[in-house]
Amino acid sequence: MADLNAVVVTIIKEQELVIGPMAWSEAGKVQGLRVRKEAASVEFLDPDQGGVVDRLVAQYERLFGRASHEVCREAAAGLLSGLPAAEIPSSLR
Repeated sequence: MADLNAVVVTIIKEQELVIGPMAWSEAGKVQGLRVRKEAASVEFLDPDQGGVVDRLVAQYERLFGRASHEVCREAAAGLLSGLPAAEIPSSLR
């Protein structure tokens, strides 16, 4: 299974290229996710990791629109390519 921690960090880093350091602060607002920018790491606080990923994508999309959602999908695509569709968070399908 893909490491969803790596997926989330990759998404945040890609968003950072577009919107700057604000990407980390916005990720920190997502319920069920602890973000450590200085270590470029995240920790899931909610056992529903797919739901947390969906909330992260929604957070970016709510603020920056559909293009931001596409940045998330493209950033995660390579990391999720080997997973069955049922295991991929719905926002990244």
